[in-house]
Amino acid sequence: MTSLVVVEHNNKEIASATKSTLAAAQKLNLEIWAIVIGFDCLGVAEQAQGFQCIKKIFCINDKLHEHHFAELHADQINQFLLQYNNVKNVLMSTSSLGKETMPRIAASQNVSQISDVTNILDNHEFERPIYAGNLTSRISSSEHIKLLTIRPTKFDTQILNGGDSIVESLKSIVADYKKKLVTREYTKSDRPDLASAKVVISGGRGLGSAENYLNTLEPLAKKMNAALGASRAAVDAGYAPNDYQVGQTGKIVAPEIYFAIGLSGSVQHLAGMKDSKIIIAINKDPDAPIFEVATYGLVADLFEVIPELTSKL
Repeated sequence: MTSLVVVEHNNKEIASATKSTLAAAQKLNLEIWAIVIGFDCLGVAEQAQGFQCIKKIFCINDKLHEHHFAELHADQINQFLLQYNNVKNVLMSTSSLGKETMPRIAASQNVSQISDVTNILDNHEFERPIYAGNLTSRISSSEHIKLLTIRPTKFDTQILNGGDSIVESLKSIVADYKKKLVTREYTKSDRPDLASAKVVISGGRGLGSAENYLNTLEPLAKKMNAALGASRAAVDAGYAPNDYQVGQTGKIVAPEIYFAIGLSGSVQHLAGMKDSKIIIAINKDPDAPIFEVATYGLVADLFEVIPELTSKL
């Protein structure tokens, strides 16, 4: 019996979230296989060979999978499961690709997906957050195959190196696929990636404008080599781009230090950052909910505090 981890990547490098998924897979105490789907991705398979926990790697290297469409990933994995019926668990991270791919596999396999897993108790029992992270639900599953999406911030990314697994090439599915990628735009930033940064500085509606957001937070982020984040209210108001959003409907982060500046701390926002090691809140409203979870809180005018803090660094 085996667990299959779907390796997420950009055809060049393995996503850090996959390392967390591998850590989760190890808690299932079954042999771990990995599947790499993409184009010009043999280097990714070689990277996966370096992980000690992986016993076998399957690589589908085909132009069809160049852009990682969820529909094609799902069809490819379903074909794999027909060929290898000893797979008892399939794991992906709770990424955009994972959220799109896994439900399709679940529908084909006629099983219930278990989403956003934060703890694995054994091969049949799992924990996941509900009510915006205020409660933890324990789920027991007796499905013939378990399909799990893993919350990366809840599992260690330190995976032992020194692996010597073999790589087996598999044929791609044949599909008359009508969807095509027209264009792809990347947000250019000198800042670390929000999902994996050690320090995150998030701003809320209290900043008042997009100009204030950049002029106030960017210098501090530069000094601290931090990623910039934002509350949904700030994103909706146009202060920050969508990919900066932290929260239940944004990105889930767990940095070493999280600055919550000028944001109240809605339940949805807290669900995306409450696992941060140290939370520093700055808000002029002493009753802001963010202070209930903050490690350190300062009731003050952010426009006075942040420039002074920046100048001291």
